Amino acid sequence: MTSRRVRRPASGIRDRSPWHWLLLVPLVVVLLPGLYDKTRPELFGIPFFYWYQLAVIAIGVTCTLVVYRRTRP
Repeated sequence: MTSRRVRRPASGIRDRSPWHWLLLVPLVVVLLPGLYDKTRPELFGIPFFYWYQLAVIAIGVTCTLVVYRRTRP
C-alpha cells in the first residue's frame, strides 16, 4: 500500500485579499432591519419584505461568486 503525501500550506500563510470584504455585504443588509421592515413597495403583489429577502439571496450568491473568481489562484 502506498502512502500519499498531502501538501499543506505553511502555517501562518493567509490570503488577505480585499475581495473578501465583499462577503460582508449580504450579512450587513440582513442585519439592518430598518432597510426592509416595511410592506411597500410591492413587486407583482408581493410585499417588499419578502422580495427583499429573495433579492438578498441573489446578492449573496453574486458576491460569493465574485470573491471566488477573484481570489482563486
